Amino acid sequence: MTKPVPDFEVRLAAGAEDVRAAQRLRYQVFVEELGGDGPLVDHQARLEIDRFDAYQEHLLLIDHAVPEGPAVVGSYRLMTETGARRAGAYYSEGEYELEPLRASGRRLLELGRTCLDPAYRGGGAMYHLWRGLADYVGDNEVEVLFGVASFHGTDTAALAQPLSHLHYHHRAPDGLRVRARGPHAVGMDLLPPHLIDRRAALLQTPALIKAYLRLGGMVGEGAWVDHAFNTTDVCLVMDTARMNPRQVSLYAEGERA
Repeated sequence: MTKPVPDFEVRLAAGAEDVRAAQRLRYQVFVEELGGDGPLVDHQARLEIDRFDAYQEHLLLIDHAVPEGPAVVGSYRLMTETGARRAGAYYSEGEYELEPLRASGRRLLELGRTCLDPAYRGGGAMYHLWRGLADYVGDNEVEVLFGVASFHGTDTAALAQPLSHLHYHHRAPDGLRVRARGPHAVGMDLLPPHLIDRRAALLQTPALIKAYLRLGGMVGEGAWVDHAFNTTDVCLVMDTARMNPRQVSLYAEGERA
């Protein structure tokens, strides 16, 4: 049987059921696939929930060609400065000291919980989600994007190649360089520069992190080991004024799917 051609729509969640659909997808990806957990995760209902959901906007990728009816197949969680004030903090502040970003006086947007249904990876789905994000960034005049992105697993020795590569080649300048905080923070300079194998490092780097780097993204100082989520996190920062114009064009135009 031929798989239907996706009919994508990207929009913000319009109510509680939309948010639950995003949380169900997050459960599939972050809990079932990657082994994560958390105090508010609802295993019975299969919802990945945390305290920040109520203060964020949820950008959804919906496929209207699914035979059972429209389905949320991708999502982003977006925290504005207003949302962070209401929540008392950005999500990333549990892991990183964000003072350089706050002190910049620039308009900030935190990205998080990015995920795609496994059946939609490797095609045009992520490009459609990026297009929706690009529209949101433009409409809201966002100047700096940031958020934690994850490597699977908590064994930093096994991640020495990609973490060291990020440390030496992609650290943000001082004015945007956030720092990992607390007892779960670890340095990323795990190998000296001459022992870094760039090809091996890139092979171990998740596709989403590589996409951010191609757009001009940079990382903060240090990684943060999240045992509850079974990940090692880095904080990515993107200055929208300095993003790679060619790559921005590719993501903005998207891939015909």
